Amino acid sequence: MTEELDLSFHPLTQKLWRDFELLFGDNGACGGCWCMFWKLRGKDFSENTGNRARQMQKSIVDSKNIPGLLAYSEGYPVGWIAVEPRIAYPKLAHSRVLKPIDDQEVWSITCFFIEKKHRHKGIAVELLKAAIEHVKNRGGKIVEGYPVDSKKDQPAPFIFTGTASAFIKADFKEVARNSATRPIFRFIIPSPLGERVG
Repeated sequence: MTEELDLSFHPLTQKLWRDFELLFGDNGACGGCWCMFWKLRGKDFSENTGNRARQMQKSIVDSKNIPGLLAYSEGYPVGWIAVEPRIAYPKLAHSRVLKPIDDQEVWSITCFFIEKKHRHKGIAVELLKAAIEHVKNRGGKIVEGYPVDSKKDQPAPFIFTGTASAFIKADFKEVARNSATRPIFRFIIPSPLGERVG
């Protein structure tokens, strides 16, 4: 389990770009996506996978925007979670199944990538907790995710948005479901006075 891994979490900055490349490998995590799937609509994504997607993500990081967090074990990058304000993901706004359920300011968790030999060790849950802390530190109030909720085991590429069970373990609550297998989960960050927003 995760206690044995002694994990640490760090925002992806220019300084850590090489670690991001190391984790994502030659395939850019999956099919050359470089975690640009939710940022490019339609043909823009399919025509820009691979090195172009890598360069696009690098330019985001170079411009001092933080697209997510890296998880480390023993100094080695083992996991990734993408988390940014929902407005950073144009594809979400136009998704029939994952469209915004209200107009509140939300931070969206859109992607996970765990290094193969570190899967099934609870790292996704710890990444979710780290993402909540990251959003809290940046003044966010609502963290939202779009996991897959399926009774069948699915290959990792089909559950890149995470699993419902991981979100539940990280204390997220389901708030909407426009498709049988694609719920929307939220975590409401308590205000300093103990009040809850949303």
